Amino acid sequence: MSLFRRRRKGDDDPADDAGDRILIVGLGNPGRRYAATRHNIGFEVVAELSRRWDLPRAKEKFKGLYTEGRTRPGGPRVAALLPQTYMNESGRSVGPARGALRLPLDRIVVIHDEIDLPFGEIRVKLGGGAAGHNGLKSLRDGLGSPDFWRVRVGVGRPDSTDPQIVSAWVLGRFTEPEAEVRALIEAAADEAERLVERLASADDA
Repeated sequence: MSLFRRRRKGDDDPADDAGDRILIVGLGNPGRRYAATRHNIGFEVVAELSRRWDLPRAKEKFKGLYTEGRTRPGGPRVAALLPQTYMNESGRSVGPARGALRLPLDRIVVIHDEIDLPFGEIRVKLGGGAAGHNGLKSLRDGLGSPDFWRVRVGVGRPDSTDPQIVSAWVLGRFTEPEAEVRALIEAAADEAERLVERLASADDA
């Protein structure tokens, strides 16, 4: 997956302090086997954001794919991370990234699939429980707290509570029309952009 674009001139600004970034994390699993599955919607949304923001091509860092830049010239400074640890160990990637960037928890935005929301619904919240989501559990452990921002992307749930059926559902590809999946990715990216702008505006207030 080609997630990040070429490096632009002026992306590296030595005057920028690490702590002024907003870290955007997309949850998913690495490898072709999991590409375009419901569980990987976080990867897809971060790929869309990186395209919009024209971020540099990602490098391997923090046990993930990492890049940074600005949302626009003079706009909020962001870092984007796709953990390559597999979903259940995402905290092993995000925890060290947070430490290196010296970020408070409320400057971390995690984008993830949410089976408790109908397909197409998106909600943003600060903190909360993991609701059985192993990626969120790992982040809570790796960050030492659940008090980070979440962009919850509704992927729907199967008509069963059987763990094996639920697992097969999230690890399976979307059955909805491709246009609807693309619209969901774009809508989730819109919500993430609004949140980033809100967090950046709070810094200036």
